Amino acid sequence: MAEVTVKQFAEVVGTPVDRLLSQLADAGIALDDPEAAISDEQKLQLLTHLRHSHGEGGSGEPRKITLKRRSVSEIKLTGSQGRAKTVSIEVRTKRTYVKRSAVIEEESKKRAEEEATREAERAEQRAEEERQASMRAEKQALEAAERQRKLEEESRHKAEQDANARADAERRKAEADARREAEEEDRRQRAAAPPRKAGPIADDRQTKYGRSELHVAHAASGRRKKKPGKAKAAVSVQLETRHGFEKPVAPQVREVAIPETITVGELAQRMAVKATEVIKIMMNMGAMATINQVIDQDTAAIVVDEMGHKAKLLKENALEEQVLQIEHEGEAVTRPPVVTIVGHVDHGKTSLLDYIRRTRVAAREAGGITQHIGAYHVETEKGVITFLDTPGHAAFTAMRARGANVADVVVLVVAADDGVMPQTIEAIQHARAANVPIVVAVTKVDKPEADPEKVRSELAQHEIISEEWGGENIFVHVSAKTGEGVDKLLESILVQAEVLELKAVASGPASGFVLESSLEKGRGSVATVLVQRGLLRSGDILLAGQEFGRVRAMFDEDGKRIDEAGPSMPALVLGLSGTPNAGDEAVVVPDERKAREVALYRQGKIRDVKLARQQAAKLDDVFQQLSDGQKSLNLLIKSDVQGSAEALRDALIQLSTEEIKVKVIASSVGGITESDVNLAVASKAVIIGFNVRADGGARRIIAESGVDVRYYSVIYEAIDDVRKAVSGLLKPELREQIVGLAEVRDVFRSSKLGAIAGCLVIEGTVKRNLPIRVLRDNVVIYEGQLESLRRFKDDVAEVRAGTECGIGVKDYNDVRASDQIECYERVEVARAG
Repeated sequence: MAEVTVKQFAEVVGTPVDRLLSQLADAGIALDDPEAAISDEQKLQLLTHLRHSHGEGGSGEPRKITLKRRSVSEIKLTGSQGRAKTVSIEVRTKRTYVKRSAVIEEESKKRAEEEATREAERAEQRAEEERQASMRAEKQALEAAERQRKLEEESRHKAEQDANARADAERRKAEADARREAEEEDRRQRAAAPPRKAGPIADDRQTKYGRSELHVAHAASGRRKKKPGKAKAAVSVQLETRHGFEKPVAPQVREVAIPETITVGELAQRMAVKATEVIKIMMNMGAMATINQVIDQDTAAIVVDEMGHKAKLLKENALEEQVLQIEHEGEAVTRPPVVTIVGHVDHGKTSLLDYIRRTRVAAREAGGITQHIGAYHVETEKGVITFLDTPGHAAFTAMRARGANVADVVVLVVAADDGVMPQTIEAIQHARAANVPIVVAVTKVDKPEADPEKVRSELAQHEIISEEWGGENIFVHVSAKTGEGVDKLLESILVQAEVLELKAVASGPASGFVLESSLEKGRGSVATVLVQRGLLRSGDILLAGQEFGRVRAMFDEDGKRIDEAGPSMPALVLGLSGTPNAGDEAVVVPDERKAREVALYRQGKIRDVKLARQQAAKLDDVFQQLSDGQKSLNLLIKSDVQGSAEALRDALIQLSTEEIKVKVIASSVGGITESDVNLAVASKAVIIGFNVRADGGARRIIAESGVDVRYYSVIYEAIDDVRKAVSGLLKPELREQIVGLAEVRDVFRSSKLGAIAGCLVIEGTVKRNLPIRVLRDNVVIYEGQLESLRRFKDDVAEVRAGTECGIGVKDYNDVRASDQIECYERVEVARAG
């Protein structure tokens, strides 16, 4: 195209020459003469400058994002022999998306001042006209550039068509000349050749594809070639050969944190490699492993080093500390006080609490003593109080210590007719060790022999001085029978709580304390948790000691289902993987995987099961085995709750002497199973069943192996029997012997007798004049007497095995179907050997 001057270009775009020269100068083009020529490159430079000045370039240029995709398709082709074969075609496509940045609107300007002059308005109008003129010039420049591009493309296309036409004509002319020369050469050869003999083909011209014709065509290169024309448009697939991401220029070296134990799959995930690569490395090292196999820290460190990464060994309790670091955010609110009732056995602790709760808990305790720690919250007129009832027997020292450590206020119960006793002194020591204020409740003041002043004097010797005597301890005289002083006791507890200003955060993950745990059929592991801070909800992941799990359901102390429990509230929790130990800390963690790691780590630290010899041991044979070199007595304890198992274990271990050592090889909760009996056989152990019984399979193995199994419902009876066996004082003893066992099939209601259990006697004989126990899931829930024993409508004295009967339990109406009623008698058995 001919060159265009600046003046002509200004006329084309419709802008003044002076303005165009100014824009050229701003764009860096040194043209100051309107008659100077302007090139296409200068026009593009001017166009680029104008775009930049209007925000379409530079920092305002749209950002791009490119997505790459791979797709594999198959096509079927027919081969040379007619066979179909499938060819896979991988197509890589690249698609670019433009994301224009959002223009942030500036805040609306203030209203123009009323004193603005008309000159400013005219200047604004002129600026607007110049902007529109600039936009028109830009648009015209774009249109001119587009027209120029189209003209160049059309001229190029026309030139290509002309060149193709000329080449076609030359090719056709050359083919015609070659064909004409070949025909002339063929005629000359046929004229000069001698006549041929007659044959199948006499004249080459009679056959279209004769031998001579083929030969001549080959010799003269006059074979007609296929007329070259436009080649068919080949189907071309544009494949994107570049990958979606660039390979790192150097190997990525990661720092891999390795706990005490880790699975192969998790180790591979931390190194960002496939699990198969880790398994391959371990196989080369001579270790066969699967993706879910747990390996130790040393093995994992070797694998990490082998794969070129750096191993960071976590210390033993690093993960545990990380999980237990819970930050409670939120405002602390006033919480109810946690009150622990402590004191000597049979001083009226549970009876006092029963009066407060208006229940009859003491009537359900075996032997009339408390052997479980209980948690209850009581709503009074002046506020809510959470009570912890602890056992008073000497064997339950650990329970009392836990109760004192978790309490805000300790209520020391001392009987006015008995005074200070050993467990009273022990309770005082626990309260002082926990630095908890003590409120003294002097009970049984309604008895004639009560002497409250004697109690004050004896407690003063242990630095427990009443406020009347100038001390700091509140003394309240109470009676569980008449209710005297109970209201004053509650008021004193709340006053003490106000002085302490008890507060806790009532939101966020909960943390608390395991008071008791047990194993129940149909419900699994059950733990009583006292929430200390936070909010415990159903569905939370709870880590309690060496057990963990998701909270499936929660109940209060009355068995009512609840959805959440706040600070100072006890809750019965279902869903843990096992029964945690009483006293374990319970926390809610956000990650179930970390909770499992901590639980496995804790289980590995305490997993210590020792198996001994292969013969059964009996209490009666202790001294006979001493002569054979036996120096220890092995015991296997099964209890209904974890706290009782712990107390019984500690009490029995303390019975060891210089000659005989008492060893508890295992202690757990739940009924006696086959595995427990097999462990007792292998370790020559005596099985102690505390408020539990053996199931059918376990009873069969007991009968075959002769393992000695002792059932107890009161802790001091078990301790006394073991003490007598160890000291050699086991004279003719009073032993319980099970006479008969009946299974409840259905329960009928009678207006006169209450609940009547329709039973089938499955073992032995049920006798009317013998004591009974009611078992539910092999756990003793009631002890008492038979009120009635009938066969059809007749009263009978006994019912034998395989016979149906109706049984009425005296003072107990909570018999259910599938319960078992055990009839037993106490007999004197002389010691053998």
